[in-house]
Amino acid sequence: MIVSRSFDGEYIARTIEKLGFVAVRGSSSRGGAKALLGLKSQLEQGNLVAFTIDGPRGPKYVAKPGPVLLSRASAFPMAAFYVALSDAWVLNTWDATTIPRPFSKALVRFSAKIRVPDDAESDAQMTEFHRQLQAALDRVTRFAEEHVEQVGSAEFPIYKN
Repeated sequence: MIVSRSFDGEYIARTIEKLGFVAVRGSSSRGGAKALLGLKSQLEQGNLVAFTIDGPRGPKYVAKPGPVLLSRASAFPMAAFYVALSDAWVLNTWDATTIPRPFSKALVRFSAKIRVPDDAESDAQMTEFHRQLQAALDRVTRFAEEHVEQVGSAEFPIYKN
């Protein structure tokens, strides 16, 4: 997982490593190229990788180009996902970080995979794949937020047979 090189990022890196993930340090504002190479290496080793798509400074829910660049360089597809919470504490941060309250419901929604071919080199092509990623993020965010309250109900059971 890509984690900022900031002071706060150190806490996040330690936490995700305790959960069994690998922290690759860098962000769109500091050490981005090195972080992308680290993520590419993780993909080549058979691991999944993740970005906080809106970077360390936002704006909130606006995708940075890193996933598009990594998808092109690695030949692996990219996808967006979003976790909606039914009841959460919302921190007073630029991105309104949320922490689930006890017994809150969560709904995770993933987009379809988007493949960026290695021959996509023009600005127009890369802009189009970035637009597709942003549209995917917008769709999964909207769906998850609109349906999280239904998780576990008859209309939206947790487990489907």
